[in-house]
Amino acid sequence: MATPPVLDPAQRAAALAKAAVARAARAELKSKLKMGSVTLRQALENADSDPVVGKLKVLAMLESLPGLGKVKARRVMEEVGIADSRRVQGLGAQQRISLLEKLG
Repeated sequence: MATPPVLDPAQRAAALAKAAVARAARAELKSKLKMGSVTLRQALENADSDPVVGKLKVLAMLESLPGLGKVKARRVMEEVGIADSRRVQGLGAQQRISLLEKLG
């Protein structure tokens, strides 16, 4: 594995701040999914235009849905044919349709 680039302290601090903002935004999205203020359909539609949604792992998004736990989320992903490491922006059109049919 390649070594990461050498960053000066200012660059490192900026990268850490950017990562913290991204984590907070993903946590907020998962919270909204759990509360029901954002639906799975809305999240999938915004995946290409919103980097917060696009960079979220599909498994994390499904686990955030009400009534879906770790086991059911993995089972749905297996039935649809989605790898555990797949991110939302990497889903194909047919995979999105299949997810909506199963859960939507």
